[in-house]
Amino acid sequence: MKRLNAGRSARALFGAALYSLLALSQFAPTALAQNRLRYPVVQPVQSGAVDAPYSDTADEQTQPQFSAPSLGPSLTAPALTSPTLTTPAPAATISSSPAGATATVASVLDQGRTLETQHRWAEAYALYEDTARQTYGQPQPELDSRLDIAKMHFDIGRRYADASFRRNIAGLSDNEALDMFTDAANKLQDHYVQNPDWAALINRGTHDLEIALAEPSFQESNQEQTGADRINSFLLELHHQQAQHPVHTLSDARSAVWSAAQTAQVHLQLKPAIIMTEFTAAMLGGLDEYSAFLTSGQLNDLYSQIEGNFVGLGVELKAADGILLIVNVIHNSPAERAGIKSGDKIVSVAGRTTADLNTDKAAELLQGPEGSTVDLAVVTGNEEPRPLTIRRAHVDVPSVDDVKIVDRDSGIGYFKLTCFQKTTSHDVDTALWQLQRNGMRSLIIDLRGNPGGLLTAAVEVADKFINQGSIVSTRGRSPGEDYNYQAPGNASWRVPLVVLIDGDSASAAEILSGALRDYHRATIVGTRSYGKGSVQGIFPLAVGGGGVRLTTAKFYSPLGKAFSHIGVEPDQGYEVRTAAKPIDGHVTLPASTGTQDDPFLSAGLRAARNQLAQR
Repeated sequence: MKRLNAGRSARALFGAALYSLLALSQFAPTALAQNRLRYPVVQPVQSGAVDAPYSDTADEQTQPQFSAPSLGPSLTAPALTSPTLTTPAPAATISSSPAGATATVASVLDQGRTLETQHRWAEAYALYEDTARQTYGQPQPELDSRLDIAKMHFDIGRRYADASFRRNIAGLSDNEALDMFTDAANKLQDHYVQNPDWAALINRGTHDLEIALAEPSFQESNQEQTGADRINSFLLELHHQQAQHPVHTLSDARSAVWSAAQTAQVHLQLKPAIIMTEFTAAMLGGLDEYSAFLTSGQLNDLYSQIEGNFVGLGVELKAADGILLIVNVIHNSPAERAGIKSGDKIVSVAGRTTADLNTDKAAELLQGPEGSTVDLAVVTGNEEPRPLTIRRAHVDVPSVDDVKIVDRDSGIGYFKLTCFQKTTSHDVDTALWQLQRNGMRSLIIDLRGNPGGLLTAAVEVADKFINQGSIVSTRGRSPGEDYNYQAPGNASWRVPLVVLIDGDSASAAEILSGALRDYHRATIVGTRSYGKGSVQGIFPLAVGGGGVRLTTAKFYSPLGKAFSHIGVEPDQGYEVRTAAKPIDGHVTLPASTGTQDDPFLSAGLRAARNQLAQR
């Protein structure tokens, strides 16, 4: 299992989808590109025992009963775990008063219904998720319900837009699908941060199935042409079965899923493996905003993020108004060599206009094996579209960028830490020695927009500046998830530090900034960070080719401070006021690090100069 400090909110994963071709299919709608996962330390995952399937005795004449096959050998693949951290961006500001919040939520629900009627589920999901974050702690049952419905629609469409998922499910036998559900459920039972509510998870799976049966992507992929009357008859019988056999344990859940799949085969002529896969995905997606079922494509993309490299074009994209807006071009990538720049727009991919493609399909067309080519039409400004043929290649993703001395007179160095991956510790060392050779006397570390990554990478960076003591601790339901990461006592850099954060600094970025704050090792400048305080583990599944992302623990700063829904606050006097982000937009900070363009850096320079003046 790989542990991540990962995860952005739904917005970061599903909303106005900012897609990174490093991790095309991560989690939320708007911050996809920022969703660089967290990965905890590698540790084996033990499979849990499952109770024997229930024995059906009641109502046998009017209701067919299906007993799940007996369990065979333990089904667990080796697990890789690594913590990851990520953050989404806030939507429109919501009043803190109950009356103001209620009025705003009502308007959000109205806007969301409009998006739903247009089948714009990613945007609806992002809208609801942002609003739920801002009203956290205030009961909003209708908002919670609409959020979950939008998420299920979005997840179903996203899965079936993934070619790897369609291939894997086509070759999955009924017993293999049941094994996959059992494997995922065992991992949930053994590692999830809370005790699972099996009844609630099966109820969500049933609701997901109701939605899937009416979803065009599900119908097309599964050649499902069943009429409404037969679907309603199936659902009535399914609800009747579930009422007769309440779910209390994992074994009950397993039997309920098998029975639902067999009933769907009788009534709808649908392959049982398809139904069991839907229950597996819905069960995991209903746990919390960061846990999820991962297709094999998503799992491989996630591993590429951990390694800091991938095969592709080297661009980050945001979907908007029928085009793909390029928000970043990775240095020395195929896209950069082809002359593509940030701000350009892709209007066609492989001969198909982007106006006719959803973002997942466009992303799928952009991907391909190393050495293959893709034809694009790209627009710069108001110019006519220009055709480009780009060869996909191996791309190394730097975790440290823009290394420079920003105030030569004072010797103030600067670098931007974009994510936490396997190469981050080495990348930071390289940047530090470069700045040292150029006369660095103080350092600004820019964590704005950093969605997180490997927990261990954040610890390794903190080690360079904190001489001894705890850096971060994790606490989970399982004792194996409790761990205290300690500085070894050989910090090599005593240079004064300033850390820039914003509302998109999440997870591993919060571990680093929180540790530096608690030890008074750095001045924290900017706006409150995202507030993602949980660790996710990545578990490959033994069958089906996919994986599971599970929240396994919460993490805490050296002083025991929680991060979830709290974040890291800037130091007094170094708060930066910024305009609220639009609900469906993403505010991009200036690329320049000139102080006139960048109030964060201006405040950071002021803090660094004050530090030097006090030495």
